Amino acid sequence: MPTERDLLRDRLDRATAHLDPPFAVVDLAAFDANATALAARAAGKPVRVASKSVRCRALLTRALQRPGWAGVMAYTVAEANWLVRAGVTGDALVAYPSADRAALAELAADAELSAAVTVMVDSTEQLDLIDSIAPADRREPIRVCVDLDASWRPLRGGPAGRLHIGVRRSPVHSAADAGALAARITARPGFRLVGLMAYEAQIAGLGDAPPGQAARGTVIRALQRRSYRELLARRGAAVAAVREHADLELVNGGGTGSVAVTTADPAVTEVTAGSGLYGPTLFDAYRAWRPTPAAFFALPVVRRPSPGVATVLGGGWIASGPAEPSRLPAPWLPAGLRLTGAEGAGEVQTPLVGPAADALRVGDRVWFRHAKAGELCEHVAELHLVAGDQVVETVATYRGEGRAFL
Repeated sequence: MPTERDLLRDRLDRATAHLDPPFAVVDLAAFDANATALAARAAGKPVRVASKSVRCRALLTRALQRPGWAGVMAYTVAEANWLVRAGVTGDALVAYPSADRAALAELAADAELSAAVTVMVDSTEQLDLIDSIAPADRREPIRVCVDLDASWRPLRGGPAGRLHIGVRRSPVHSAADAGALAARITARPGFRLVGLMAYEAQIAGLGDAPPGQAARGTVIRALQRRSYRELLARRGAAVAAVREHADLELVNGGGTGSVAVTTADPAVTEVTAGSGLYGPTLFDAYRAWRPTPAAFFALPVVRRPSPGVATVLGGGWIASGPAEPSRLPAPWLPAGLRLTGAEGAGEVQTPLVGPAADALRVGDRVWFRHAKAGELCEHVAELHLVAGDQVVETVATYRGEGRAFL
């Protein structure tokens, strides 16, 4: 009896029989189902699509056309400017501070861009840089958002960095920090404070059920519960402190892994998600919700060096983050394949072993899943969109449009 993965492999093979690998596909039924599920988990609050996790204008537009989705979280100012000019969105929040002088100059000189793009700041140094590029009296007002550090620091009295749960982002950690920065922003001409963001990476971006690591999962879940309680109070206080100086249009939080818990915070007005649209392997390690895998890449079998081994061309599409096995691509179809410990995923060839290896022949395809979402698009110029057992459209990735923002 064919399994669900057997049926998926057969369907993808039939849809792409006319293509020569390597190439990448997105299964539209899975993409749309994931978009619907994420909007439902947001419980009525708008979901801002994280462009870093999609990196394809056609699929960003597809997500934004679905109920519950509104606005883009961009990762650079140049990208945000491009997406606004291309008509993808009229609301782009840049998730990270920028030192791109050309992109900031373009933003400051254009009324349409200045009304649509919000830049991220966590210190007055970033305001100084913008003023040095375009003085306040010679530019459109710049929309800004304060980046509140959402990491958990339970040992407040200990040495700096002694215990830090989460990523190292903004120096703005307390409500007092946020209020003080808000006061400095609103006192300066040429800036308009419109938002606050707090991305809880230790919850949204850390799987709480790592495969084969039950004890680690228990610890992660305990830390996440305590971190969330602390952040709930601190984020609410920070929003109140900032609102003493500005009427905020948005308070953004979350990511694919925390949509439901983040939207439960009354201080949050919107959540962000993107990776969940593609369903990469890192999100297989979550208990609350796991997206349906929607994005795959195919590599050809090119040699059989010995019994039990099939070698595909390429494969070294490694995800960013700590250098560990979780960042490697996973051979997914047919089921029953794995990378070797000695070689892993290679730049120009990847040997695969496992029960399914002996059934593969030269010219067959192996379907992989990337560990992270949008980084897959840095390896291909286009994505083939599959509906049923047909490719219904082929669309350009950012790289296919000649855009490489990072």
